[in-house]
This record gives sequence, structure tokens and C-alpha cells, in this order.
Amino acid sequence: MEQTRLDEPAAYADSREKLLQAEIALMRQREAAAALRRALPPGATVQDYEFIEGPRRLTDGDEPLGTVRLSELFTSPDRPLVVYHLMYGKRQTTPCPMCTMWIDGLNGVARHLAQNVDFVVAAAADPPALRAHARDRGWENVRLLSCGDSSFQHDFEAEDDEGWQNSTVSVFTLDPDGSPRHFYTSHPQFDDDIRERGIDLFAPAWHILDITPQGRGDWYAGLDY
Repeated sequence: MEQTRLDEPAAYADSREKLLQAEIALMRQREAAAALRRALPPGATVQDYEFIEGPRRLTDGDEPLGTVRLSELFTSPDRPLVVYHLMYGKRQTTPCPMCTMWIDGLNGVARHLAQNVDFVVAAAADPPALRAHARDRGWENVRLLSCGDSSFQHDFEAEDDEGWQNSTVSVFTLDPDGSPRHFYTSHPQFDDDIRERGIDLFAPAWHILDITPQGRGDWYAGLDY
């Protein structure tokens, strides 16, 4: 299948066709993985974790603080809840640049996500520090939660025993009796030899770089731009 109307050299056209077939196979493999994910049987019921939350609007200041439970984050019983576990807090004394890039993008599409799912960002950081970082990044469209003294981060491998944080994405559903249930969790590290690719599908920046001649290389996100 031709991608342009240019008179490309034969060698280029042949290689591009091989690449196209590989791209089609990759798409079908992603669809197969997504089907397996959707078909997961019910996961574990989880405790109704309590979070600390400030005002919804970043411009409304840091006070007053309130609490909200995991079950209360669902706006409807039939809507899944997606949680991004931000690497910030405890031993992670500065926000993770890579997590920040992910949430920059998620903040931009949050209103689109809200048509189908509930979405929040949770971190071990105290509310003032979390909101200060959110203001700096302009995260006006995401709901920010501090995990306080709960074991939420630790239970989902978003925090180790020493308090070091790990970027994580988790999905929950709500049982008819109002109990939250775990559906899915994923981390950047898939295996010992796959340390940082597990959730890079959530970051479009990587995929723009991947279609360039130099690829993604060793580029890493930063907080200084």
C-alpha cells in the first residue's frame, strides 16, 4: 500500500512495504494483548483506601484539605477508575521527570478520558508539595490525591519497603455492593531485561521520536523546560 505519491527509489519502496507489514503485525499484536487484558477474570477486592485532597482548582490555594476514599472516586458504578501513581514523595524527594511527562500529556486529554473513565493522579508526596508541582506544570485538568499514611502505593508495587517510588498505572472497578476491586496494574519494568518500556505507550513523545531516523536514542525527559 502506497503512503505517498512520490516516485520513491525501488529499494526504498521495497523496504517501506516490509516495514508496513511489520507495523500491521504490531497493531494486530497490540489488539490481541488488549483483548486478553479485557478478558481478565475478576481481580482481588481491595480496601477502601483513604486519600488526602485539596481544592480541585490549583488556583484555590492549599487549604482546606479533605479526605476521600477509593470508592468515592467513581462517578458511576459502571465506570472504571484509572490511577496514575506519580513517583514523588518519601525517598523520592523530587518529582520524577518521566512521570511528569506522562501526566503533562494526560492532563491535556483528561476531558476526553472523562467521557469514558474516571482518572486521578496519586502520590506519596504531601498535598502542598504535590500541588506546587502541579501548578508549575499547569495540571488544571487532573485530580490530585496524596496517599497520606495509607499503604496504597506500597500495595501496588508503586513503592518499595524503603520508600522509593515507582511509576505505575492501576485500574479499578466497583462491585455492586460498593467495594472497589483491582482490575489491572502495570509498571515500566516488564522483566529483568525490560526496565523502562512497560508503560511507554502512555507517552506519545516516545512514538514521535520512534518514527524519526535517529529514533528515541538515550533521550530522557527533564524538569527544566
